[in-house]
Amino acid sequence: MPTALEASPGERLRTLRDLLGLTGADLHRLTKISQSWISQVETGAREPAEDRLRVIAEATDTPMSFFYARPSSVPLDSLRFRKMATASRTVTRRISAFYGEGFRVTEEITSRAHYPAPPLPFASEPELADDDIEELAAQSRVALRLAPDKPIPHLTRALERAGIAVAPIVLPDPTGDSVSPTNKHFGVSYWAGIGETALIAYFPGPQGDRDRFTLAHELGHLVLHTFRPHAADPEGEANRFAGAFLVPYERAREEMTDRLTLEGFARRKQAWGVSIQALILRGAAVGNIGESRKRSLYVQLTQRGWRKEEPVSVGQEDPLLLWSLLQRQYGNRPYLPASDELAIQPTVLRSIAPQPVSRRPATEASTPRPSGKVLSFGHRSTQPSADLRSAAQ
Repeated sequence: MPTALEASPGERLRTLRDLLGLTGADLHRLTKISQSWISQVETGAREPAEDRLRVIAEATDTPMSFFYARPSSVPLDSLRFRKMATASRTVTRRISAFYGEGFRVTEEITSRAHYPAPPLPFASEPELADDDIEELAAQSRVALRLAPDKPIPHLTRALERAGIAVAPIVLPDPTGDSVSPTNKHFGVSYWAGIGETALIAYFPGPQGDRDRFTLAHELGHLVLHTFRPHAADPEGEANRFAGAFLVPYERAREEMTDRLTLEGFARRKQAWGVSIQALILRGAAVGNIGESRKRSLYVQLTQRGWRKEEPVSVGQEDPLLLWSLLQRQYGNRPYLPASDELAIQPTVLRSIAPQPVSRRPATEASTPRPSGKVLSFGHRSTQPSADLRSAAQ
């Protein structure tokens, strides 16, 4: 029987179906096990037979240890999502399961490596003014050892150095192949508080500026809402934080003025790695751009087709921390040995801890990048910084 710290095999079976996007009918087609048996085991109406669990494990390429693993310590109702209002509840449930497993693995491998917990500031007052959010964004730059008034060269690496794990999520289809992530979810995060693990997960998009804003937005949730779970407008606050973190107040006051043309904003995008649309909103947030000018700029963006596809490509940043820790603990080909010991489905592990591009086979490393100018600070970095190497050792 499971202890208080373990999940029942039935609960884990439901988690596995959520992870892989399988209905009961899908699992029946894969295993020939009846849907009624699957349902009864998941609801606790009957005890699971280990031989049937083994059939399911083999059919889904899942280690048997998965069914007996301690569940994630993340209270899933505390997760913060950056997503559209029309995002599917079914997909959101699936992402919650994916994130929960990713968090469980992150806790395990960072704990083994004695990787430091993030030294983040945090808000605790029930109400926050805009000035409070600006100040917390400035404090977060200090905590991440970033210059107070300059563009952030590699946001992903800065987060990882500070102890915040970053994981891309690519949802597998029912046969285990990777597919493009939903375009209605952008990121999800959780931090239990001082001295605890933090994980930001995101759905890689076609442009690095969107990913960078998502990471900054999720960092905002960690700072602003870990101790304020019932804030009235958490998404609005996280957006304000992201703008303030990526483009500090004084620089925004100097540069994001109402005299800038769209070409001027494009040049600022190249300098800061932030989308034109977000820079316009940042100018408005610091009081430089009035409502009329903001509307005019957005009309121009629409007329030029820039609302959907902006000029100036921002390079995408690859996470490194979780891969480095896996490699150190399980060798140069860590996925199979790690999946069994960590009780994780290998597809999930490959998603949250992807192998750096330069170390993948040529067919995997040749994914086309967006055309246009790629920011020098946004290029793919595949070698650990000195700080990251030393912490992972």
